[in-house]
Amino acid sequence: GKSTTTGHLIYQCGGIDKRTIEKFEKEAAELGKGSFKYAWVLDKLKAERERGITIDIALWKFETPRYYVTVIDAPGHRDFIKNMITGTSQADCAILIIAAGTGEFEAGISKDGQTREHALLAYT
Repeated sequence: GKSTTTGHLIYQCGGIDKRTIEKFEKEAAELGKGSFKYAWVLDKLKAERERGITIDIALWKFETPRYYVTVIDAPGHRDFIKNMITGTSQADCAILIIAAGTGEFEAGISKDGQTREHALLAYT
């Protein structure tokens, strides 16, 4: 959901056009992943699209009337923590997206949880 949320934010801010989103929606539907259309704004690798997870960091630049924005999408999966650190170390600020499903939040903030680890890494 992190890449989907980020891709949707980019779209809502005018950082990507509707036609491109429609193209991603069609391509994602062909793989049985129609709801991933916004994630595909940032998840470009074949493995990312097939597995439905972010593996490497992705950058997306766009302008608003007031700001130049560079979004860095970083992996959330434990296996790719080095890539997450690379992306986070380049950021001026961070948005921590937290799983709210039953048991997911608790697992994330537990002693060895990914949410806890990512928050600590982003802070330091």
